Amino acid sequence: MLNIAVAGAGGRMGRMLIEAVLASGDCRLSGALDRPGSPALGQDAGAFAGRETGVAVTASLHAGLAGAEVLIDFTRPEGTLAHLAVCRELGVRAIVGTTGFTADEKAQIAAHAQQLATVFAANMSVGVNVMLKLLQQATLALGEGYDIEVVEAHHKHKVDAPSGTALAMGEVLARARGTDLVRDGVFTRHGHTGERVPGSIGFATVRGGDIVGEHTVLFCGAGERIEIAHKSNSRANYADGSLRAARFLAGRAPGLYGMDDVLALK
Repeated sequence: MLNIAVAGAGGRMGRMLIEAVLASGDCRLSGALDRPGSPALGQDAGAFAGRETGVAVTASLHAGLAGAEVLIDFTRPEGTLAHLAVCRELGVRAIVGTTGFTADEKAQIAAHAQQLATVFAANMSVGVNVMLKLLQQATLALGEGYDIEVVEAHHKHKVDAPSGTALAMGEVLARARGTDLVRDGVFTRHGHTGERVPGSIGFATVRGGDIVGEHTVLFCGAGERIEIAHKSNSRANYADGSLRAARFLAGRAPGLYGMDDVLALK
């Protein structure tokens, strides 16, 4: 059995991860973490689902990670970085699905990964990661004659924009074109913008309701348009992908891995 600890255990994604671990036949919930002050602290980690796991939700990183082989973390950047420091100390491998990191924070994750096997991905969904591969192939095949736009939609509580997944798509698109997203990405349009700059990659963001996550990339050419899209109806696909990543990490040497490594898409 693979011993897994879950961070953010009181939130929607944390609960989805706990359910996935409990439903699996080869993983065991060994710890459940949440922020100080969370109403979930002290409760059984399976209480929300009417299940008794014997694992209490705790804010103590050392207690929550004791006995864990892998931590799955979908929280906030500052929390994730604190978790990784303790994972590195205890030798617990880590899966990071948190988004909204700055370039400096991503560098900190890479530094931890030099001594800690870590899967870091903007999106743990198997479908999204297959889409990233398709975007790379489409960009290489279509060449420079197509304008590229990325449209993403999420629930009204999401705090970062564009989404980490949309940015990951933009990075794939820019690399396939041999360009740089920082230079060629267009993240806002308002007023008299002038004509579209050739080679730019545009982004549009929608926030509302309870949209789990939708991403569409448009390749707009003369006389035709190609759309590649992924729509999530549930967070369960993120949990399923995270468990695949956890199994991949078991016994893995230190290093920074992506879902393309987990799914052998390279």
